[in-house]
Amino acid sequence: MNQITANTPRTDRVLGALALELTPGSGAARDAVPQAEAGALAALVAADLAAFAPEAAALDCSLVAAHFDPVELLRPGWPLHQELWQLAAKAPRAPGGGARILAFGSHQGRLPGALSPSAEHAGGPLRLLPFVLDGDAAVAARVSARCEADLMEEGMAGAGTALAMQEAFGLRVEHARYLTVHDLCALTAMQYEHAGLAPLWPLLETALLSPARKAWLDAPPEPLLHYAGDGTVRMALFTPAAWRSRHAPAATVPEEDEEAHARLARMFGHYEARQRQFAGVLRAHGLAVEFVHCQDGARAELAAPAPR
Repeated sequence: MNQITANTPRTDRVLGALALELTPGSGAARDAVPQAEAGALAALVAADLAAFAPEAAALDCSLVAAHFDPVELLRPGWPLHQELWQLAAKAPRAPGGGARILAFGSHQGRLPGALSPSAEHAGGPLRLLPFVLDGDAAVAARVSARCEADLMEEGMAGAGTALAMQEAFGLRVEHARYLTVHDLCALTAMQYEHAGLAPLWPLLETALLSPARKAWLDAPPEPLLHYAGDGTVRMALFTPAAWRSRHAPAATVPEEDEEAHARLARMFGHYEARQRQFAGVLRAHGLAVEFVHCQDGARAELAAPAPR
């Protein structure tokens, strides 16, 4: 079971990403750059963010010099940003303190900690370089408010930054802009709506923004899901008869009507495919999926504590 401890992003840190929208049909030659090259990329990102919100220059700016798929960032507890922040917190400060620009690149082909992009999610058209701004709580809160209000609309990356990213990773950039994780949630919600996944988003959004809360997807003909508030989604599995009782209760089909029975069988097959689709999306976002065999009292069965 996933241990969920974080909630919405703290206002004394800014969790965000440089979003690289790739030219259609193109890919990336590299998913990470060596540590020796990472610092220059982080300096460009820090300069862009300070140009957008001048007080950001007073905050530590930490960057992963690797690019990820949105599903790798949008997970309960923001684990990728949390790992980045923890690594940055361990880095020594120079005498006299002051804001730091910290970059985490690869060494001998490996990134530190749990910062490695997944090959499973490589190749998408939108690639993200996560960053964290952290420091004095009052300054960070003001920068966070500015970012949440306007970063998505006004946070275009500088031309030099976009070119440097293009050369560093061997990719072709159509657009480069900065986003907070909340902006990324909003963007993903729109993309999922266009992909026919809108019914799943409210439950997924609860898991991301309020991971200790519970949520349901109970909207036939969609699958029945219960988010238990602990990083696990329980999904009801029905026999064909139980599915028909819940999803097609008014369908009275004579035993000899083979065409009608075949139609119901196809509908049940589509339902099972939808379950697999939802399970794949949820797992990509770092949620565990538990299938529970249910009968007529499906909601009660899903809400019941899982057997130990």
